[in-house]
Amino acid sequence: MLNSLFILTVSLFLVVKGATLATKYAGKLATGFNLSKYTVGFIIVAVISILPETFVAINSAIEGSPSFGLGVLFGGNVADLTLIFSIIILFAGRNIKIESSILKNNKIFPALLLLPIILGLDGNYSRIEGASLIVAGVIFYYLSLKKGIAGILIKNEESSRFKSSMMLLLSLALLLIGSHFAVTSATSVAEYLKINPILIGMFVVGLGATMPELLFSLKSVKKNDDSLAVGDILGTVLADATIVVGILALISPFSFPQKIVYSAGIFMVTASVILFRFMNSGKNISKKEAMSLFIFWLAFVIAELFLSN
Repeated sequence: MLNSLFILTVSLFLVVKGATLATKYAGKLATGFNLSKYTVGFIIVAVISILPETFVAINSAIEGSPSFGLGVLFGGNVADLTLIFSIIILFAGRNIKIESSILKNNKIFPALLLLPIILGLDGNYSRIEGASLIVAGVIFYYLSLKKGIAGILIKNEESSRFKSSMMLLLSLALLLIGSHFAVTSATSVAEYLKINPILIGMFVVGLGATMPELLFSLKSVKKNDDSLAVGDILGTVLADATIVVGILALISPFSFPQKIVYSAGIFMVTASVILFRFMNSGKNISKKEAMSLFIFWLAFVIAELFLSN
């Protein structure tokens, strides 16, 4: 038991550290090629930020526990849309500004999050459904990139592209190793404590996987780059719900407890609807609204613990 807990702690550290380094050096590479802020925040950093849950989900599928990976994805998304937003707003000590371009580019955001819920109502994801989710996510990213490519360019800094590339590869290796042991050790701990492994995925591994976007967003709001923070979180959530779930299904079509969709999935979609309502209310998210998001996350935790019993 203690051995599994130690391995789980170390593996989560490797996942977070690997993702943080990957985010940092991917940003440096993007800067070196003069990509726009929109591209770096919403596309590049968001894609790198999903690597922890992606690697965990893929490893869970390989280990024969795809439901664990699905729990990580949905649980992490609920946390991103509520807990993470509330933390960065309270940390900033001010309202977070929402650019009109973000609202225009994400009108169909809640609808896209609803897609994996609809496809998973029967408690199964096939390869065709997985491919559909990937296509939907890729199209959304393409349209977002097309609209945002003309954004303000980040000043080109002198940095070694070779060093950044090597560090990026090293961080990906840390992610791969950490995610493998996170799945195996978390499953062992859950079995020992007689806890549903999906809960471990949602609230231990899932929260750990949100650290890259949290750290990046905290740094962004500190520099008053609110759009980078918001773009990173929204981009991460969308990729998790479509592309990563799709990859999971393509690797190995799987069945899962339908309550994952009926509980965590519905909470995820509802959280996005509430979040966008706050965004549209005054083109910002206030500290009062941040507290509401935090309370919503607590309700999610209580509901999941109740359903698990």
